[in-house]
Amino acid sequence: MFKLTPLLIALASLPVAARAAEPPPMHNVIEQRLLPDLDRLFQKIITEKRDTTLDGVRVFTGEDKFLPGKVAIGVAHLILHTSDGDPRRDAYLAGFRQIADMTIDDPNDTWGIYYYVLALQKLNAAGLLDRAVAPATLQKLRTNLDWRRFVRADDFTLIDLPNNYYGVSFGIARQRALLGWEDYSGSETLLRKAFDHYRKYSGQYGFADETDGEGRFDRYSILLAGEIAQRMLESGMTPPDEVKTWLRKSVDLLLPRFNQQGTGFEYGRSIGVYGETAFLEVFAVAAKLGVLTVEERDMAYAFASRITQRYATFWYDPEIASVNMWSRGRRTDAYRGRKRILGENLSLSHQYIYTEESWNELGYRGRTPSKAFTQWLRTLPRYRVTWFQRGTYDRLVVTVRDRGHVIGLPLINGGPEQHRNSPYYPVPFATGMLQAIADGRVPLLIPRFTLMDGSELLPVAFMQDVKVEQRGDTMTVTYRQPVLDRANDLTPSEDKRIEVRTTYRFEPGKITRDDEYRAPQPLQVANVRLEFANYAAGGRLDGKVIRFAHGDVQSLQVSGAGACRVEDSSNDPLFRAPDGQFNSRAICETGSWSFSGTHKVRWVLTYR
Repeated sequence: MFKLTPLLIALASLPVAARAAEPPPMHNVIEQRLLPDLDRLFQKIITEKRDTTLDGVRVFTGEDKFLPGKVAIGVAHLILHTSDGDPRRDAYLAGFRQIADMTIDDPNDTWGIYYYVLALQKLNAAGLLDRAVAPATLQKLRTNLDWRRFVRADDFTLIDLPNNYYGVSFGIARQRALLGWEDYSGSETLLRKAFDHYRKYSGQYGFADETDGEGRFDRYSILLAGEIAQRMLESGMTPPDEVKTWLRKSVDLLLPRFNQQGTGFEYGRSIGVYGETAFLEVFAVAAKLGVLTVEERDMAYAFASRITQRYATFWYDPEIASVNMWSRGRRTDAYRGRKRILGENLSLSHQYIYTEESWNELGYRGRTPSKAFTQWLRTLPRYRVTWFQRGTYDRLVVTVRDRGHVIGLPLINGGPEQHRNSPYYPVPFATGMLQAIADGRVPLLIPRFTLMDGSELLPVAFMQDVKVEQRGDTMTVTYRQPVLDRANDLTPSEDKRIEVRTTYRFEPGKITRDDEYRAPQPLQVANVRLEFANYAAGGRLDGKVIRFAHGDVQSLQVSGAGACRVEDSSNDPLFRAPDGQFNSRAICETGSWSFSGTHKVRWVLTYR
């Protein structure tokens, strides 16, 4: 069996700052942590079968609709990482056959189908498919593992799914063709559909809108070019120059976000550990396609090593023998709920393993990450502006590097449901310092107007006339919203009763936001509420300034949002972020009042 080495055990006991300093080669962590963990999960499934539990969760209940495919790709990696003649390979092959028979009738949708056909084709290419799957089971899989389960075969439109699933369906169709289960016509059409959507909604800036033009540009908008390129490469295709152009735009956005700790995306859905693996996936395929310079490639590998180390020493929780996104103060989207605990272990392992294999092919196997990485970080720009869309509404993200923090200001629209959740607010985010609550509607650093008729209005979705100006170390961002967003509604809705002009100023160690709201007609306001959640405990009100003795945030001063108070949130399950529990919260709130003319709200945040 695989074993943890003293190196990995020692790394796990170090403080985060010390661990981030000198990561081991990516290959070491894969061999010494991820593969042993996969082996342990495999043994658990073989022993416990349908009664398998992980951290108290029964996993084979059908609630995780991707699980059979994720188990398949996980066991396939174990098979392919053992040599012919190794007795473990026979055990893994026999186990794959047993698990395939056991799960053949379990729900397995979209991503689960893709993972399963990818696993089967990998085994087929290695000449092992006949040993891994019984003939009758394989015949049934050929019927079940079909992209037509979520794509209409007559017009090739997706069935109630966001547009990134064109890439998933293409991957399935292409692997089916490689297995000899169908011809290549379906995959060719699905790839054209993926390209058509990308072109239609990315426009001149080259980032895919997850919605049909509503402006949701988050982690997936940057990752999608890498996913499309990888689906093509892994099935023997060469991505065209157009895909490489999209990929380079993603690289240009992500490079200024590299950091010592190996942290990733800080806003939008599926952040936390998946916000980190997005970097892995984009840069692995960019390196393989020659999109990076030699220096960028070395720095990307150094960052990939840090991301992989962070999985082993932070995201993996030895107390539950699992990746941990759900407990000990952590919180993630309902989409990745705890019912998917086994599947998340397996799909994450796949992402780390296949990207490490890409680096191995490029000659980085076992290579010590560049010691020039820390110095290279200092050469990155203090500010970077990345546009997603200009027109009726403007969409962009501003990246700020200051005092070791990577701060992002996304001016986007979350689209259906997400528009009212804090990870999509147009406010600064920084992993470990300024974070949102997954699926949470707490008005963090945003004033929420509640009117007497029950309407909740947020300044979050309809940005226009964005202007960005840099003078020395100061960056100013201004924009207006002629309407506010009605948060009561599932989809973004324009409410014309209030408009706002916003100005952000980013200075070393300081962020200021000024809002000037205007009500064209008199309004009765029930209250205005603005909150802030902080990892550090012990915040106190010092006059009109909220001060924090510990942590990265030093102080917060709010005006125009009523009286402020500080509360302990260390035991509140709502106040959790991907990285852990918020230990204090600041609440500023007005009473009822009559709003006419203009009203100003300001906050000033300082940080170490």
